[in-house]
Parts: sequence; structure tokens; C-alpha cells
Amino acid sequence: MILMAVFFFVLGAIVASFAGVVAGRLYTGEGFVSGRSRCDACGEPLRARDLVPIFSWLVSRGRARCCGARVSPLAPLSELALGALFALGYLKLGLGSALPFLLLAFALLLVLVLYDLAHQILPPPLLALFVLSSALVGYLLAPSLAAFGWSALVALSIGSSLALIHLLSRGRAMGFADAPFSFGLALLAGPAALPGFVFSFWIGAIIGIIILAGRPRGSRMGIEVPFAPFLAAGFLLAFFTSWNPFILVVLP
Repeated sequence: MILMAVFFFVLGAIVASFAGVVAGRLYTGEGFVSGRSRCDACGEPLRARDLVPIFSWLVSRGRARCCGARVSPLAPLSELALGALFALGYLKLGLGSALPFLLLAFALLLVLVLYDLAHQILPPPLLALFVLSSALVGYLLAPSLAAFGWSALVALSIGSSLALIHLLSRGRAMGFADAPFSFGLALLAGPAALPGFVFSFWIGAIIGIIILAGRPRGSRMGIEVPFAPFLAAGFLLAFFTSWNPFILVVLP
């Protein structure tokens, strides 16, 4: 089992590297498969040794080999995160029929989060694929059709609530794409959907307080922070831990 978990971690890190390419080249006219990766600072084509997930960044100490420019830690962190998600997904589900769709959902989730961090928007085609793969995971993991129907109803309620927030705030509180995004996450989380929804707002509130605390005193400039990463973190936390904040006292 340990060797298989390591295998899925490595697979996740490799997929995360490709997910970063997809997020970076989406809607730019560049292909995802063809074309060599280049240094963001000087445009020099990267060699194979520069593209090894996680290790290339560590060996180079976070600097580009070609020009010495600092390289963002976002790429190795993404590779580490997706590798961990792939390994945890395998440990949670085993080699069952739902695992491939779960891994696909994780990969699409990473692309969506990376794109949202860069552009504060969620691409509709990838969002639709994420919702579909999440629905398949929820359906395959549900103990019965009735249970899946209930989970879908809860997911629809969560998505509708965020759509309502968007409409009432006229888009100032959050983007409309967060509604279908949360719908897909809720389908993925299944019975843990409501706790995941709560965790998302808790995590968002904590990060928001940290950001506000770090602002210069007296600054009045507004801050726009994508909500998709907080949604993803909250629902994933609930999915893997099954922690229910609504149960305050656990009876023996």
C-alpha cells in the first residue's frame, strides 16, 4: 500500500506540472502538448532537468538556471499538493471504480484554482468538466440512488446560495462562477458537503484577517481575493477528515 501511495504521489506531481502548463496557456493560443516550456523571466527554453516536479525547484534553490531569476514557489507547492491529494485519494478509496474520476476531478480542480489565482475567473469548459467528474465520483461513492439524490439536493442548495449572494451583491461579494464551482465541490464531498461549506468560510475569514493585518496602517485600498481556493480547501478538508462541526458533543 505504501508503494502504491508513493506511486500516486509521483503521478499527482507529474499531473500538477502539466496542470500548471494548461492554466498558464489557456486562452493564449499556445498548445498544451506542443511547444517547449520557457523561463518566465528571460524566455530561455527549459531543459528536462529544469522540469522535474518539486526537485528541480529545490535543487536550483528557487532560481532559474538560465538567468538566476527567482522562480515562484507556486509550481512546486502545486505539485506537492496534487501529489498529496492523489496519494490520499488512493488511501481513502483504494483501486475502486471511483478513483480515476476522483483523480481527474483533483487535476481539474488544480487547474481551476491556478487560473482563478492568476485571472480571478473560472474557465467555463473546465468548470463543466469538473462538475461532471465530481458528479460521477458522488454517484459511485453513494450507498444508494436516494442518498446520491439527497447529496445532489444539498449541493444544489449550496450552489444556489452562492448564486444568490452574487446577485444580491451585484457581483461585489463573489463571482457567479463560484456557484457552479461550489456545486461541483459539494457533489464531490457528498455527505461532507455542509461541513465543507462551513470550513470554506472559516478558512476564507482567517486568511482575510491575516491579509488585513498585514496591510499598511491607514490603507483604504480594496483587496480582491479569489474565493475558489478557499472553497476547494474547505470541501477537501471535509472530504478527507469527515469532521462535522455541527456535532459539538460526541457521546460515547
